[in-house]
Amino acid sequence: MIASVEGKVGAVAFDSLVIEVGGIGYRVFAAPAILSTAQPGSTVKLHTYHLVREDLQSLFGFRTTEDLGFFNLLLTVTGVGPKVALAIVGSRPTPDLQLAIMAQDQAVLVSIPGIGRKLADRIIFELKEKVAAAGIAASTLAGSGIGASESEVVGALQALGYSLAEAREASRIALSDTKIGGTLEDRVKAALRSLLRD
Repeated sequence: MIASVEGKVGAVAFDSLVIEVGGIGYRVFAAPAILSTAQPGSTVKLHTYHLVREDLQSLFGFRTTEDLGFFNLLLTVTGVGPKVALAIVGSRPTPDLQLAIMAQDQAVLVSIPGIGRKLADRIIFELKEKVAAAGIAASTLAGSGIGASESEVVGALQALGYSLAEAREASRIALSDTKIGGTLEDRVKAALRSLLRD
């Protein structure tokens, strides 16, 4: 599997770019924000998702591991393929999208080309369930029955693709705010808002 690609930009198309590494040009599908800043001859490094099928191999590139993690999470949703997941991740900052899903803000997802109301509802339902399951598992491990402990919030954020260090920092910020409710959802939303500000 190809986990990342770093090299010179050989060419830029409307949906992808060619990254030249050691005499080989890798075509990497990427979001418009990446493509618009890529200049032929400049050096770029992208974290990649390597799709392998019987008749096809494709690379999808992301600037951060968080974007890649969220892309992978989106692929677990029924009816979401790599192109749709890339369109979602590329539409706005990842914490903003995750916050919209936690808040069940269907309008944010429907505003993305190729996402209808039914698919938006499915994404919200399936990803909220994954975050809740992560929180319940963390709660069981922590032995906490009341409120959202740090381990629950960290577990939920890791389920969304954040690193342990980022999840701990964001949960610390969320848990330090006395104005935020004590439920897992309240704490995760607050943690996502803090990640969005970074």
